[in-house]
Amino acid sequence: MFELPVAVLIYCLLVAGAFLGLWFYYDRREHRRFEQERRKAAFHCIRCDRLYVAPAGTQLCRCPACGHENARLRF
Repeated sequence: MFELPVAVLIYCLLVAGAFLGLWFYYDRREHRRFEQERRKAAFHCIRCDRLYVAPAGTQLCRCPACGHENARLRF
């Protein structure tokens, strides 16, 4: 059906395509994880004057030091 050099070339291209696809998938996955971890909301406790962060999208969060619930900072 195929001669040996053509079959080897097709096999190498398929393997390279598989590795390229896996690399792209894992790169995008890690980028999404990094962006989720990087995006934080800042909070300032009005009771104990402490600054702290929580995951993005959080509007109210308890202070880890005193437990007072604070609204996020808006810049």
